[in-house]
Amino acid sequence: MKSGDKSKRLKEFEEKVNLIFRETDCVEVLKKALRGDPRAIIKEIIDSGLRGRGGAGFPTGIKWKGAAEAAGGNKCVICNADEGEPGTFKDRRILDEQPDKVIAGMGICARAIGATEGYIYLRGEYTFLFSKLSAKCEAWNAIFKEKGLNFRTSVRSGSGAYVCGEETALFESMEGNRGEPRNKPPFPVTIGYSNLPTVINNVETLAYTTMIISDGPESFKSIGTKDSMGGKVFSVSGDASVKGVFELPLGMTLQEFVDLFGDSDTKAVQVGGSSGTCVPRKNFADTIIGFEGVPTGGSMMLFNSSRSMYHVLKNYLEFFEEESCGQCTPCRVGCQQLLKGIEAIRSGERPLSYLERLRDLARVMSIASKCGLGQSLANPFNSITQHFREEICY
Repeated sequence: MKSGDKSKRLKEFEEKVNLIFRETDCVEVLKKALRGDPRAIIKEIIDSGLRGRGGAGFPTGIKWKGAAEAAGGNKCVICNADEGEPGTFKDRRILDEQPDKVIAGMGICARAIGATEGYIYLRGEYTFLFSKLSAKCEAWNAIFKEKGLNFRTSVRSGSGAYVCGEETALFESMEGNRGEPRNKPPFPVTIGYSNLPTVINNVETLAYTTMIISDGPESFKSIGTKDSMGGKVFSVSGDASVKGVFELPLGMTLQEFVDLFGDSDTKAVQVGGSSGTCVPRKNFADTIIGFEGVPTGGSMMLFNSSRSMYHVLKNYLEFFEEESCGQCTPCRVGCQQLLKGIEAIRSGERPLSYLERLRDLARVMSIASKCGLGQSLANPFNSITQHFREEICY
């Protein structure tokens, strides 16, 4: 596709959504939410079909409903802005350009579940946003008070640990403890931060809740597919002809995506960052970007024929080995053994058939690891070793 045609087609896709970066009077949206019954807010979010945009895809309205029904006077809303997934940088732009939508979304959630306190847990590396967001929170706290909403929010900074993107490890970090995941159940909607019923949502998810209350659930449902409703903000990087942050409808095929962003020699796309799935060129046309296909937290890394998929996989494994909190054996030892294993195959110490034992180990990790870090490692490992087996050895 020619550059001019790409730009025109990309604009058409973006215009189908146009929610996150559209100028909106967020105070008016909050006032609209406050006029209604809290249960009506939850119903609108459920009816919209919004699912978490952090990658897991849990239905947002159901999460809010669980917290609203939980026992306890004090409740909490947390915005998970610990954007640590390699290849993901869309939350940074949302927080920089549209913080009002995110904080208004937190206020709407607070109204829906009866929360009195809220926090933005900001990625440790995003120090340049801390002062700006803190000032925004103070401005919104005054608005909440003026409108009669008993809710205050503030910013907490992370310390650069990837595992703290997992919700319960995030709670531990906020409470001043080592960032390690908790056992579940109990789930955060009943016992979360400081043992309070807690709703924790991704930056993008909260921004979309503001737009759902603004435009209505039917408008949101009209975008995407029946299984993947609404839009999605993507971080596009790698061997791409067009790079950056783009809001597009869910339900696109990967071939449509590559036609817009690829460099005419795209051989693979890593969907969902280092913990996601690597899709080869032969599967582009049959792969849907969405919950009925390959879900993604937003990272889309494109690779062309100049890239060694062995080195790509090795880079991911080195990252996971470094970022594993070490709490559970399957993840702590598994990350090390997978890395040593592909290095042994590459050096000739082990035959290529050894990959099958490593793939079995990755599958065990996906079942036995305590949190998403170890559980998701099978996604890149098995997809890359399945589709690019010949690139693992010389």
